[in-house]
Amino acid sequence: MKSLGNIRRSFAPWTDPAAKPFIAVKNVTKRFGDFTAVDDLSLNIYHREFFALLGASGCGKSTLLRMLAGFEQPTAGEIVLDGTDLAGTPPYKRPVNMMFQSYALFPHMTVEKNIAFGLRQDGMSKDEIGERVLQMLKMVKLEKFAARKPNQLSGGQRQRVALARSLAKRPKVLLLDEPLGALDKKLREETQFELMDLQQNLGLTFVVVTHDQEEAMTMADRIAVMSHGKVVQVATPAEIYEAPNSRFVADFIGDVNIFDGKVTASLGDKVEISVDESLTIRVTGAEPLPVGSAAGFAIRPEKLKVTRTPPANPGINAASGELWDIAYLGDMTVFHVKLKSGKVVKASSLNAQRSVEDPFVYDQEVWVTFAEDAGVVLKD
Repeated sequence: MKSLGNIRRSFAPWTDPAAKPFIAVKNVTKRFGDFTAVDDLSLNIYHREFFALLGASGCGKSTLLRMLAGFEQPTAGEIVLDGTDLAGTPPYKRPVNMMFQSYALFPHMTVEKNIAFGLRQDGMSKDEIGERVLQMLKMVKLEKFAARKPNQLSGGQRQRVALARSLAKRPKVLLLDEPLGALDKKLREETQFELMDLQQNLGLTFVVVTHDQEEAMTMADRIAVMSHGKVVQVATPAEIYEAPNSRFVADFIGDVNIFDGKVTASLGDKVEISVDESLTIRVTGAEPLPVGSAAGFAIRPEKLKVTRTPPANPGINAASGELWDIAYLGDMTVFHVKLKSGKVVKASSLNAQRSVEDPFVYDQEVWVTFAEDAGVVLKD
């Protein structure tokens, strides 16, 4: 089986035409006065999916999450959860719970009482509350901290308390608004995998809002990239990265080199794009394009190979230049190469060995080459 990137799990109901979405957002618009925060947006999320809304600040992702939670009502359109239209349903009656970026813990309550708060509001018996709280404490590994108050906990521990409180009522959907933003980098990375394991073990649907690309790529089964209140692309992390459907997505996700030129040949799944006199790009696996039309080509830094010697067919997927900058990052080395055309491209190479016999140096003349299937043609 061939796929774009490695697959974390075989879960993929969106590929089944018979599968029914668990959450259906249908032509939803949300306006605040003259400002349109969410613009005629439609989206399907499936049961047990870990789904990420990714975008820059102001793109509408948090507004959409708040509409799912019931804190905002759509100006137009509808949101259906497990077959039920949520229109007019207040937040406390929805089978969803929301975990805020600030965690919103009660400072005067212990960990145990924070987790139990929602259960008491629902009128659950004392014995049931005690049993449920103990389950939650075990789940987030905070049994020893039950009597502590939030100010006696680390940031990671407070995050776990907020998560336990959100899950205590056993919602059908957990909404997470920038849930790891307050954690340091190392703890954030550890917690991402903990959240993934927890979500799969509980069998719940998670919808997370984040502006952190790496966070979305790590945790989500699928990502919706948003811009100006609209969804630009919905796909798996590997598809978003390796096969962006637009210049915006290619440029927004990760590092990328983009070449612009004109189509000089298009036959079958092969397209040739003339960038300048010294570089023609040949791409396989592309859709046919009219000869003479403008097109872009996006390629990730790790797909570029930097060599000292020219390839067998210079000018086709190969360009010469000068090493402008070199950055050693431990796991990889990043090269900035200034091509003869004046364009600076970024290439990266994995440091698979501890020592290099003949390392590259500044101002060295080099060639940048890439395979025909290494990048993607951009039509806009």
